[in-house]
Amino acid sequence: MYEAVEPPGLDFDPVFAELLRNEPLARLRLSHGEGECWLATRYEDVRLITSDPRFSRAAIVGRPFPKMTRHHIPMDKAVSFVDPPGHARVRGVIAGAFSHPSVERLRPRAQRILDGLLEELLRAGSPADLVERVTSPFPLTLISELIGIPPADRPLMREWAQVILGRASDDGAATRTSQVKADAGVYFRSLAARRRAAPRDDLMSVLAAAVEAGRLEEEELVALTGLMQFNGWHAVRNNTSNMMYILLTRPDLMHRLRAAPDLVRGAVEELLRYIPHKHGVGQPRIATEDVEVGSTLVRAGEVVYVSYVAANRDQRVYPKPDDIDFERRDAPHLAFGHGPHVCVAPMLARMESELLLSTLIERLPGLRLAVPADRIQWQTEILIRGPVALPVAW
Repeated sequence: MYEAVEPPGLDFDPVFAELLRNEPLARLRLSHGEGECWLATRYEDVRLITSDPRFSRAAIVGRPFPKMTRHHIPMDKAVSFVDPPGHARVRGVIAGAFSHPSVERLRPRAQRILDGLLEELLRAGSPADLVERVTSPFPLTLISELIGIPPADRPLMREWAQVILGRASDDGAATRTSQVKADAGVYFRSLAARRRAAPRDDLMSVLAAAVEAGRLEEEELVALTGLMQFNGWHAVRNNTSNMMYILLTRPDLMHRLRAAPDLVRGAVEELLRYIPHKHGVGQPRIATEDVEVGSTLVRAGEVVYVSYVAANRDQRVYPKPDDIDFERRDAPHLAFGHGPHVCVAPMLARMESELLLSTLIERLPGLRLAVPADRIQWQTEILIRGPVALPVAW
């Protein structure tokens, strides 16, 4: 039985480390659901499973399977469980909004949002919570503006994300998750109806028009909006908070970036590779026929999970994988996934992370933790890793 452990801080899960060394394709039972599954941790196996069409996400729908939580995290009709070519149809509606040129056009607006948050931080005075003041509201504001969520409703988006992405530690929590998903569905459908009546320059207007044109089902709109809004906030909130925690607890790395700001882009990529950004495993696939993975036969109908976190520490691919090297030139990391189900907005997440690190390093040269590192509390109610708060002084 594998249950997601909670190593101290950002330590690498020792179970994954052991599997990566000795059993890179392991047969496991998870803490919830039915039956056994495979878990792949080796880089090449993870790339194969996530890109080979013989491993299907759609085949999981409607059948019992082993899982990490009591509830099913994706919303109904989520693109996460649509195989190509339908998958490309859904993602194609929003692909242009997250292309490199589109994201670069957003950079000045993102910088203004971040500068405003830093001005508020400085006015509030030292010490302050960097998560509350900067790393949480920055991505929440940006993704909400992109989608078209009014400012008054953004705290609700944050609250819903915490529930939907949570562990659901008991049956009551699982019931609440179902209710929150239903409430979110009502909200997104209502917002889409308003945008159909009066379109604006936002993604909800694009999605509503796609439904009107028959390119998208309404439930697909709901699920895609939830994916962008909830994950788009939470993933960046936690990844940037984790990055700052590492820099604040590793003065050598912080000094390196202050001395060479042009390394920020490489630092973001290396920290994305290094940081174990989630507990446990993500979403499963089903083998639709017998497939050889390495030297192991995965049979048709068997459930397969992958760990991107573990693959990013594969020493066959990354020499000294537990070291942080801002100038690493090894294989691309898998922090955003791989294959058709890769993250829908990796360029946006990169841009936000680069801006946040470079701006904090430039404008707060004396930034430091305001408490000992061992007093930082870490999230335990969700599977995404990150500090609850990051008290800093300057």
